[in-house]
Amino acid sequence: MKTVAFVPIKLNNERTPGKNIKEFQDGTPLMHFVQKNLVSLKKEGLIDEIYCYCSQKEVLHYLIDGVELLKRPEELDRKETKGGQIYDAFVRTVVADVYVLAHATSPFVTSEHIGDCIKKVQSGEYDSAFCAKKIQNFLWQDDKPLNFELSNPLRTQDMKPIYMELSTPYVFTRETFLKYHSRSGVKPYICEASEVEAIDIDYPEDFNLADVVYMNLLK
Repeated sequence: MKTVAFVPIKLNNERTPGKNIKEFQDGTPLMHFVQKNLVSLKKEGLIDEIYCYCSQKEVLHYLIDGVELLKRPEELDRKETKGGQIYDAFVRTVVADVYVLAHATSPFVTSEHIGDCIKKVQSGEYDSAFCAKKIQNFLWQDDKPLNFELSNPLRTQDMKPIYMELSTPYVFTRETFLKYHSRSGVKPYICEASEVEAIDIDYPEDFNLADVVYMNLLK
């Protein structure tokens, strides 16, 4: 069973320019975290190939041993491009049985949890897998309670959990993607992640938070 991991990278992001190569205080670029996790899983035999899927060769400077550059069409860098278009292009280019989609913007998801997702899909028991943050709290939508009754609110620990997907990893079979054109299928395995793992970097303040967490808690 061939398992291929890919990290979509765009060097110039709109919300946080250059975030994927932005460095923490110790000089570690953001995109190194996900690469290190994937390479460790490759050494364990869970992954066969790892690609950085980027249109710009300048990204080579930020790749670590064990990760190859696969140049993608520049048209996929347009701001109106949707993630699904990028994933579809990769799946059509690289043939594998199982794919591991990993974004650099969730740097603290552990290799153990990524590996857990891979194993569940490789086993054939699930058609896809992803990490998620469990939410048990009072949620509102369109000015109305979403998951509780105003007249009879439950204790938060008694609420039915809602799971928020993280951006890393998404593990899916080739068959699942071709059938649903989605990074998740109809029988997904959900791996519960911690609050720290759920840190996702979209905006500059997100990066600042991640930097503080890394330098003071993780490193």
